[in-house]
Amino acid sequence: MTYGFRVKQSWDRISKDLVDSFRVLPVANVSDSMSRICALGIGMRPMHRSGTLAGPALTVRTRAGDNLMLHKAIDMAQPGDVIVVDAAGDMANSLMGELMLAHAIRRGVSGFVLNGAIRDAEAFLERNVPIFACGVTHRGPYRTGPGEIGLQIAINGTVIEPGDLILGDLDGVVSVPKADAAAILKATIKKHEAETRQMAETEAGTVNREWVDKALLEAGCEFID
Repeated sequence: MTYGFRVKQSWDRISKDLVDSFRVLPVANVSDSMSRICALGIGMRPMHRSGTLAGPALTVRTRAGDNLMLHKAIDMAQPGDVIVVDAAGDMANSLMGELMLAHAIRRGVSGFVLNGAIRDAEAFLERNVPIFACGVTHRGPYRTGPGEIGLQIAINGTVIEPGDLILGDLDGVVSVPKADAAAILKATIKKHEAETRQMAETEAGTVNREWVDKALLEAGCEFID
């Protein structure tokens, strides 16, 4: 077995029904329902104009500044996959530009999460395919490897298994383990419904704000004239 230079060709993916159910929920509510510890990092920012990223992870690990395995991942992607690349957060070389993006669109890739940089940023805005990356650089990548596809990766402390749900909106990206997705969905719906009720009360001016002073007093805050 060759560690560090492998391609796994099949794995279980989260169901389309679960993907569609999560797609309409805010990432912030999902994050809250996962104890707020499963984000893919504050540096992972949207490179598209608008829209939600949702789909099963096609995981890639590559040497910083090298995109050979990303090319292969696009070629083997199934429609709806989200390609997630751990490239060590390197910003010296881009991982992809508009030519690779065009190929990915034809392959039915639903979006990207890149722990690295892109180039041709204007093309990403124009195409508006959901993509999150650490930044932009004009410097191109190498194509020599090594790397791995379809195996466990980690980005900023969050472990991602192939087939896990990747969900992103303009607040950022979260990874939902496929084995726990149904339970997390239930908790997220409950959270979202509670916030929807609170918003209605806020707009009507009937929301109860007594908890603020209670929290201050319990923390030892002193009120003075």
